[in-house]
Amino acid sequence: MATKLPKVPVLIVGLGWAGGIIASELTKAGHKVVALERGKRAKLEDYYAMHDEVRYALRHDMMQDLSKETITFRNNDKMTALPMRTYGSFLPGDGVGGAGKHWNGVSVRFLPYDFEIYSKTVERYGKKKIPAGMTIQDWGIKWEEIEPYFDKYEKMAGISGDAEQNPMIGKRSNPYPTPPMKQTPSMKLFMEAAKKLGYNPYNGPSANLSQPYKNPDGIERAACQYCAYCERFGCEYGAKADPVVTVIPVAEKTGKLETRTHSNVLRVLHKGKKATGVVYLNTLTGEEFEQPADLVIMTSYVLNNVKLLLISQMGKPYDPATGTGVIGKNYAYQTGGGATGFFEDKEFNSYMGAGALGVCLDDFNGDNFDHSDLKFIHGGNIRHAQSGSRPIANNTVPSGTPSWGAEFKKASLKYSYRTLSVSGQGSNMPWRHHYLDLDPTYKDVYGLPLLRMTYDFEEQDREMGKFLAAKSSEILKEMGATSTVPGRDLTSYNITPYQSTHNTGGVIMGADPKSSAVNNYLQMWDYENMFVVGASAFAHNSGYNPTATVGALAYRAAEGALKYLKQGGSLV
Repeated sequence: MATKLPKVPVLIVGLGWAGGIIASELTKAGHKVVALERGKRAKLEDYYAMHDEVRYALRHDMMQDLSKETITFRNNDKMTALPMRTYGSFLPGDGVGGAGKHWNGVSVRFLPYDFEIYSKTVERYGKKKIPAGMTIQDWGIKWEEIEPYFDKYEKMAGISGDAEQNPMIGKRSNPYPTPPMKQTPSMKLFMEAAKKLGYNPYNGPSANLSQPYKNPDGIERAACQYCAYCERFGCEYGAKADPVVTVIPVAEKTGKLETRTHSNVLRVLHKGKKATGVVYLNTLTGEEFEQPADLVIMTSYVLNNVKLLLISQMGKPYDPATGTGVIGKNYAYQTGGGATGFFEDKEFNSYMGAGALGVCLDDFNGDNFDHSDLKFIHGGNIRHAQSGSRPIANNTVPSGTPSWGAEFKKASLKYSYRTLSVSGQGSNMPWRHHYLDLDPTYKDVYGLPLLRMTYDFEEQDREMGKFLAAKSSEILKEMGATSTVPGRDLTSYNITPYQSTHNTGGVIMGADPKSSAVNNYLQMWDYENMFVVGASAFAHNSGYNPTATVGALAYRAAEGALKYLKQGGSLV
């Protein structure tokens, strides 16, 4: 039997980016907050001497333990879903800071088009442009409403970006708080080539600081050293924006944040139209506790947000047969298409870099180009990144090269400094038959059902991938590549190889309780004192990394939570 604890005013489930932002905002306003985190505590000193590619990049030391909890996967409902046993397709983080500790730092706002994607698509092309079964919908918020929260997130994180505004990515209220990062020779080559082709390249916004920075909360951080150990690693300089070095210290300084680590929430308790608290397990002692709360805010990873709601029987589960229900609806991933270029007469030092160091363009993202004669909507951000080619996992050779032996060695040595990539990070639209639910067979170490994912690439994704790959090859040829090799065409989605960690949807936001789970403050329609925050709120995935939009929505949700604590009731 669970030990019942005294009620707390605010309870946060998961202390990553979303949880850290909300904890910071609520404690600064004077509210006491308890945060439950299933993993261990983290601090800057933990990142010292972390340049171990085998331990962290290949053996996933900062990720969740799949032997205790994972998901099951299938491409369609005619297949039997099987558990994901090894890390590949995506990498949920573990411990205080969550995936915010090991991300690369690419920090781009979603487009104005994204928030009104259904209305804008129909307005320009008509309803026939949307294929049968595609379930895109407006998010219940417009650019003008969400832009101030992007601005607040960027000032907190110290995002480094181009001071010249790109008109394709939405009107800004302020420039980036720090200037763009350095441009390497290959980045300059991309910029020149893209401009010659008539495109509009710019420095990619980065959460890796270009210079020392002090944010509005008084947090001071050092500049990036371009060491190439960002993705899958913590930054020992604090140069990469991370909840552990930005928002969480602010909340702790108030004295009003209590963080309980090794505390895995098993279910949310509720009565009538309100959440009453949670039951969680101390993973070190095996003890169960019931923690009552006046306000419950779920800020765990996308997949865990959905799983907890389904296990707790909160909200109506999505039914793909009827298209009704909202919990588990509109799961989306990330697609793309790119190319690799081989240079005979140029050499590049690609072994230095930073997670978000790069240049990109949005000429083929969102609805910035005419889709009338194309077999897809939306698009992707085309980018040349220099995140750092760490030595073990990088060994690119031209197609047709033997995979072992003398010729392989010769080609490896020749092209180790003569290879560049241009890639398209493609959007992903939701479909009626893509969803998340509870697996009827497999359970986690706590005896609870695993979350089941039903998902596959569609013709929309394949057409977009080919399009982005062709544009990427075009840019590489203009850069002087002797030969280019496009990325493989998308076939059926396979969860095994790494592709992107950008899962979205399942607890989506909107303006109608019939088609969404949360309103534009991420407050649940069915439970007024429950907020569900994170990329689980995305009604589709854009052609960008999700973190900046998660950050903006977290600041919006924090404002909503403060309003609720003051006045109660539904905020919309």
